[in-house]
Amino acid sequence: MALDMTPEQKETGKGNFARVVGKLAEADQQAHAPQGITRRRFMQGLVAAGATVPVSAAAYFGYRSHGFPGTTRPVKAAIIGCGDEGGVLVGAHNPNFVKFVAYSDIRPYNQKRIFAGEPTGPRLGFNHHYGADAKRTIRLEEDYHAILRDPEIEMVVIALPLNLHAKVTIEALEAGKHVLCEKLMAWNITQCKQMIRAADRANRLLSIGHQRHYSMLYAHANEVVNTGVLGDIKHIRALWHRNNVRPNPDTASNRDRPMLDSWWPNIPADDRNLSLETIRAAGFKDLNELVRWRLYTRTGGGLMAELGSHQLDACSIFLGKKKPLSVTAVGGTHFYQDNREVEDHVYCIYEFPGLNYNDRDPRSRKNDIITVTYSSISTNGFEPYGECIMGSKGTLIVETEQNAYLYGLAGRSTQVTATAASGGTIVDASSTAPADARASAAGQSAAALTGQNAVGHNAPSRGYREEMEHLAYCIRMREEGMEADRDQLKPRCDGRAAMADAIIALTANQAMKNRARIDFRREWFEVNADPTRDAQEVPDADMREEAVS
Repeated sequence: MALDMTPEQKETGKGNFARVVGKLAEADQQAHAPQGITRRRFMQGLVAAGATVPVSAAAYFGYRSHGFPGTTRPVKAAIIGCGDEGGVLVGAHNPNFVKFVAYSDIRPYNQKRIFAGEPTGPRLGFNHHYGADAKRTIRLEEDYHAILRDPEIEMVVIALPLNLHAKVTIEALEAGKHVLCEKLMAWNITQCKQMIRAADRANRLLSIGHQRHYSMLYAHANEVVNTGVLGDIKHIRALWHRNNVRPNPDTASNRDRPMLDSWWPNIPADDRNLSLETIRAAGFKDLNELVRWRLYTRTGGGLMAELGSHQLDACSIFLGKKKPLSVTAVGGTHFYQDNREVEDHVYCIYEFPGLNYNDRDPRSRKNDIITVTYSSISTNGFEPYGECIMGSKGTLIVETEQNAYLYGLAGRSTQVTATAASGGTIVDASSTAPADARASAAGQSAAALTGQNAVGHNAPSRGYREEMEHLAYCIRMREEGMEADRDQLKPRCDGRAAMADAIIALTANQAMKNRARIDFRREWFEVNADPTRDAQEVPDADMREEAVS
């Protein structure tokens, strides 16, 4: 995010972040001592004490880390869609909470990969969790409807292409299954609302895979933002830049296409014998569209759906889940010269309301606005992806879902000190601090701040494991009759929260298409309101510079 930070400045930023989070624990303890330890104090107390033992995020997010009270039964689940994201979810799941008993995918290549996994990366495969004989206990259903008819299966994980999210989710909910559906929630707003209504009718839980809602790193970053230590936030810069171009390893096809990108993979030999009848029955025109679905507007949502939705979700969390006021965006296929329909470069400017914004007076828009810029490009990965929150008193950078850096106004060498007080946390800054003190503060409690990932490495968990654990926990607790806590026993990113993220991403796509500014409409965010036009279908005449009313 910041191009010229030295290693010493990064260590200072890490130390500042850890120190402020630790002091939050002191303030919280003073305020709540008679009420016993809270989950935040538990986690932050470890930070304040300089703990180095990684701690499960379960305590922080309000569920038990070693199973369910009163029972040890994991939730029996099936996954529909075993491609890239399906592999990530299988790789991250905890069999103590979620036990997969079935899977469905029409592609032979995916059927193999979901068991074997990959040599490196997060796609560990069923064999990693269940052993080499996993196929004996996890059955293939090429027709996913057989999964929905199975009374043994309680939860369905849906990791299909975007155009199938709403259809299969609604069918699963109507069949009595709880659902975790990958993001983006759906192809348009109408489908999002249909999914939420289906969950309400069926009295089943619907979770959407915006995993930052379960990232301890982001949770602690948000707590720092909420203390006000950054001052008056007026700008967030978010980006996800990549260079996807790579040599084509397939000697049979590299004459015509010597370079590939991750969204245009070679078609595996295992899939080339799929019949056109099977492919079309699954909802795709041909094998090319099935394998490369992210490239086409009918089946995917482009960079905003795949990448931008994550980061605008994070920005929205930092701003208190406020709804945006407007978006202006440009983008296009500026690099790849092929038949793809989605952009390979996008640039967006969002306006969010500030603390004193008055939505009853459109003129106040000029007085208290927070600007969020977002860019995603496919040709240059020089900058690490992340978010930079800039306030009148300081700056917080969250980088690659792995690190957080906090700085005061004096610059990137600023040593921040925090003092707990009865009214909150007081933050002071000076430009001088011993190097050994900065390094000690940065390193002593990184593990406690972020937790471990699913395979036991020290890298922070990105939240995939926790989102599945928590959904399973909510399912079991509802079975235990926890009616008093029913409102709390729901996913952190349920359908209503995820619909807002979808609207933010989809409207940017429409702004790019029309090269216009779009004002967000309140009814788009209301589940029971049916706008006559969808955010993906707003004609040019409706691109008015009006306040949300």
